[in-house]
Parts: sequence; C-alpha cells; structure tokens
Amino acid sequence: MLRVVCLCAEWCSACRAWRPEWDAIAARYPQLQWQWLDIEDEVDLMDEVGLDIETFPTVLIARGDRALFLSAIPPQPAFLDNLIARLSPEGAAPQGVTPEAVALAQRLAARGG
Repeated sequence: MLRVVCLCAEWCSACRAWRPEWDAIAARYPQLQWQWLDIEDEVDLMDEVGLDIETFPTVLIARGDRALFLSAIPPQPAFLDNLIARLSPEGAAPQGVTPEAVALAQRLAARGG
C-alpha cells in the first residue's frame, strides 16, 4: 500500500491553502495511507533522518519502508494525481529518492501510522 505524506508547517500559508485540496485528493484514494506531517512538530524525526525541508509542500510517497518519491511539488491536485498514477503499480521505479527519503520512509513505516 502506498503511503502519501505531506511534509508541511503550520506557519506556512501555502501549506494551509493546500490542505483542503490534499484532503479532497485523500478522499478520492481511500485505499492509500495519507499523512499530514508538520515538520515543526517532528523536529527530532527530521534531525534523525537528516532532512531539511526548505520548500512547501514537500511530498514523500513510499510503499512500506521503501521510498519512491520525495520532493517539493506544485500545490495542484492534477500533479499529485499524476504522481500517484505513476507510482501506484507494484514495482514502480523510485523518483528522486535520496538516503534521507529512504530513512524517513523507514521511520514512518516503523511507527505504523
């Protein structure tokens, strides 16, 4: 199952504006796991995996503990729909995966939520 995580910050106006769109997309794909992760609330996790998010929204897409994608994206539903379509098939090739993305996917999978 794909996990789709938005790395955001409460103070970010772009994130606040994107949230309703994110929730609408999540409702269209109930078979996926969706997570809104405020990096300000997860400083220890971000430090642990060595991830410094500079552009919002940033999205992680993972299958289990395997990171498939980590990058800032335009806050446009069609862009995220396209990513999900490309990465949903089993065996889809990872896109822009860094060691930090791998570490984050592994930590979130270990949390189970």
